[in-house]
Amino acid sequence: MKTLTPSIPVRWTLASLSLSMLMPSLDTSIANAGLPTLAQAFDAAFADVQWIVLAYLLAITTLIVSVGRLGDLIGRKRLLLSGIVIFTLASLACGLAPSLGWLVVARAVQGLGAAILLALTVAFVGDTVPKAQTGSAMGLLGTMSAMGTTLGPSLGGVLMSGFGWQSIFLINVPLGVLNFVLAYRCLPADRPVARRGGFDFPGTLLWALTLGAYALAMTLGHWGLLLVAGVGAGVFLFIEARSAAPLIRLALLRERGLSASLAMSALVSTVMMATLVVGPFYLSGTLGLNVASVGLTLSVGPLVAVLAGVPAGRLVDRFGAQRMTVFGLAAMALGAGVLSIMPAGFGIPGYIAPVALITASYALFQAANNTLIMTGVSADQRGVMAGLLSLSRNLGLITGASAMGAVFAGNGMRVTFLVAAGLIVLALVIASRAPCGSEPARDDGGKVNIDVS
Repeated sequence: MKTLTPSIPVRWTLASLSLSMLMPSLDTSIANAGLPTLAQAFDAAFADVQWIVLAYLLAITTLIVSVGRLGDLIGRKRLLLSGIVIFTLASLACGLAPSLGWLVVARAVQGLGAAILLALTVAFVGDTVPKAQTGSAMGLLGTMSAMGTTLGPSLGGVLMSGFGWQSIFLINVPLGVLNFVLAYRCLPADRPVARRGGFDFPGTLLWALTLGAYALAMTLGHWGLLLVAGVGAGVFLFIEARSAAPLIRLALLRERGLSASLAMSALVSTVMMATLVVGPFYLSGTLGLNVASVGLTLSVGPLVAVLAGVPAGRLVDRFGAQRMTVFGLAAMALGAGVLSIMPAGFGIPGYIAPVALITASYALFQAANNTLIMTGVSADQRGVMAGLLSLSRNLGLITGASAMGAVFAGNGMRVTFLVAAGLIVLALVIASRAPCGSEPARDDGGKVNIDVS
């Protein structure tokens, strides 16, 4: 077996990256199941306790590009270790929170740590994995992300019933200590990176405020904030075009392949959120399922995502990222189209089959699209590009929860998934017009071969 150093097997490096992806993904959903309990514990209304979830997601959305860029400048290992410490200490603060305000602030700080982990974990793939096996690594990280999101509600319920609400946050403390040890010992040391000026503090602040306004507009329905976000985006582009050390090099976004990949990621994430938002209402309202049956049926999609991640990555390595991107999108469009015309008389199987197709195809698309982006960017921009990739996914999820939920409320299941199919077709058009991304190379360039089996 090849190793990163004579004494550290590659599997431990993959274990560190996997745990760095699992922890923030787990906390994306682990608090959801506990909101009623937390409302009772703090004697608060639901509108107040939902900020326990929103503070975490907003912190990730607004900061993930900035921390990715910071990793490019000061060293990814150093910043990743700092992110693990921030996430772990913030989790401890959440578990010891004496008030709701304390808990919301601690969750925002935890979101900062999560943004660092999510951005730099993907960026590290470009530093440690040869191009020929990038797809397998991306598939593994996709599996860990899906596993964390899937396990969150059920694990949270078990912990709260046995150990109290504090345990859903305190579980991160031993995981964080383990992750810090693994990352410190197993990840490669930071290599000198070409510095292109300092850190863009004005651009970073404006970017964070703009994204925060957009996320709040879509989440809370305050549409005046959407106008603020639009103005902020225009000012941000104006500033970045004239900055000596921009947060985002606009020339990167003018490269059709990279901008196309980011746009496709946002569109596909919008559709995936639609399945999560619309599914419960369709299953309970149209099919008449009870709560337990709805939960069991909804678990099929995440389970497929967990099982499909690594095989999807291997398909990308074997057949090429560009080809698998198109194939994944085509299969997703087929699944959404079937859902839009599926008669209710087909019952649960009629819902599960197309959702399973959509989810498995999404795993393939994600592995392929991530590979296209991370193999097509220079080393000194991997952090910010990983941040942009995660941002495009988060913005798609936020937009899907709001916009696709509104479509369903006004038009029902058929129109919602007809729109979803249209969005995937649009992504297919983008894929067909984009230049081919970097295909897996057969020379490891001195990097480490991996085996995720």
